[in-house]
Amino acid sequence: MATAVFFHAHPDDEAISTGGTMAAMADAGHRVVLVTATRGELGEVPDGLLGPGETLSERRARELAASCAELGVARQEYLGYGDSGMMGEDSNDDAGCFWQADVDEAAARLAAILDEEGADVLVAYDEHGGYGHPDHIQVHRVGMRAGERAGTGRVYMATVNRDHMLDLADRADDVGVPMDDERRVFLDTLGERAERITTAVDVRAYIPRKRRAMQHHASQIGDTSFFLSMPIEAFTEVWGTEWYIRVDSTPAGPEDALVDPGT
Repeated sequence: MATAVFFHAHPDDEAISTGGTMAAMADAGHRVVLVTATRGELGEVPDGLLGPGETLSERRARELAASCAELGVARQEYLGYGDSGMMGEDSNDDAGCFWQADVDEAAARLAAILDEEGADVLVAYDEHGGYGHPDHIQVHRVGMRAGERAGTGRVYMATVNRDHMLDLADRADDVGVPMDDERRVFLDTLGERAERITTAVDVRAYIPRKRRAMQHHASQIGDTSFFLSMPIEAFTEVWGTEWYIRVDSTPAGPEDALVDPGT
């Protein structure tokens, strides 16, 4: 059995990007560890959602715990940095935010967990964090450095298959995916082209759990959101495969899992 460490930026990213893979690996007997860089305290929150005296970071911590239970996560740790907010916001300049973190220092924190766990697999993000969020970009930088420091055997970048998403956009009406001009333009720079992707994990069998994990993050992913408003058939089209780019070596052919069969 293997130990896989998934490194994400905020609570809810684990469910959206890699939830199906995490659940599948946990069910197969692998140890799944989640490291979250920030507590997501700068996320938007609907009016009236928080209770008296409750902070968003407290709510998101509870949501993350529920998501981890749903996905079979054996251990979850925070890396200890503040949420940076969206690119270009004043919060990007806060000294304690993840975007401002010293990459070597942050990588040392993550590498310590990799060493403690004896991690066989590390998952971070692609170079632009999928869509350009500063904390996601920093997850890539820190994750790649930590994998080198710890000598982790397999290192992957979680990404999105841009060609697949563009194809779905072209067929949006037929498959029931909500689409407008702004979202269509967003897809032009989302993730990576199919030719760069080395690993495609079929998670259709885990769609109910992936969807429930998203629902646990109700402060950020409401029932009327893009993620949850589509019918289950369309949701499966969008989220039924999770894509990765292997960076420690070039596989001999397309991979369908983060560990070899029989591991």
